[in-house]
Amino acid sequence: MSRTARTFEELVAEAGAVSVDGWDFTWLDGRATEQRPSWGYQRTLRARLSDPAVRAALDLQTGGGEVLAGAAPFPPLMVATESWPPNVAQATARLHPLGVAVVADQDEPPLPFADAAFDLVTSRHPVRPWWEEIHRVLRPGGAYLAQHVGPASVFELVEYFLGPLPAEVHRARHPEDEAEAARAAGLEVVDLRPERLRIEFLDVGAVVYFLRKVVWMVPGFTVEKYRDRLRELHGRIEAEGPFVAHSARFLIEARRPA
Repeated sequence: MSRTARTFEELVAEAGAVSVDGWDFTWLDGRATEQRPSWGYQRTLRARLSDPAVRAALDLQTGGGEVLAGAAPFPPLMVATESWPPNVAQATARLHPLGVAVVADQDEPPLPFADAAFDLVTSRHPVRPWWEEIHRVLRPGGAYLAQHVGPASVFELVEYFLGPLPAEVHRARHPEDEAEAARAAGLEVVDLRPERLRIEFLDVGAVVYFLRKVVWMVPGFTVEKYRDRLRELHGRIEAEGPFVAHSARFLIEARRPA
C-alpha cells in the first residue's frame, strides 16, 4: 500500500510509536521537505573548525552530536555541551570516538569553563544564547558562529493547532534583537543573515513526528489531545496536497574584541 493510500489511523500510529531521541530527522525522508539556508551551516562550521588559528572550540547545545560529527576534523581541543540526558548519551557515543569531550550541562549560566578558554564557540539552533557567558569563555579576538531559529518559525503549523498568537510572540527570536543582545554583552556582530525557507509536510504522520520531536512548537502535544485537528489536517492534505509552512533561520557571527 502506498503512503498516500494509508489511513489516518495507520499514519498517526506509526509516527506516534517511532523514537524521537537525538536530533536526526531522517525518518522524515519522503514525508517532508525543507529548504536549506544558502550558507550551508555544516559546511561553514567545518571550514571554521579547520582554521589553524582555532586551537580550542566549544559547541553549545549539540543535541545528539549529528551536526558537529559531520564537521570533522576538529581542533586539538573540541568540547560539546548538551542538557537532555538521551541526547547526552547519543552525543557521547557519536563524538567520543572523534576525540570530542561531551559535557552534560543545564544550558544555564554559568558555563562550566574558565574565562577566555576558547577560540571559537558554535551552536546550531540554541534554545537561548547566553551572550554574557559566550563573551566570557571566548578569548579576546575569538568568535561565536551559529545558526539560530528566527521569528515565527513554522508558525503556520503552530497556529493551525493553537490559533493566532500575539504579535510579541511573532517577534520573539528576531535577528536584530539577538544582535543587539550580543552587542550589549560586549560582542561585535560581524555577520547577520536571515532567511525564510519553505517546508512541506506530505502526510499527517510527518506532522505528528515533527511535533513530538520539536516539543516547544505545540507544548503538551499528543495525538489524543489533538486527534480531531489531526484528522482534519489528514483530510486537507489528501484533498489539497502538502501542508506548507516556513522556517526562519539566521546565521550570526559575533567576535569578542581583541
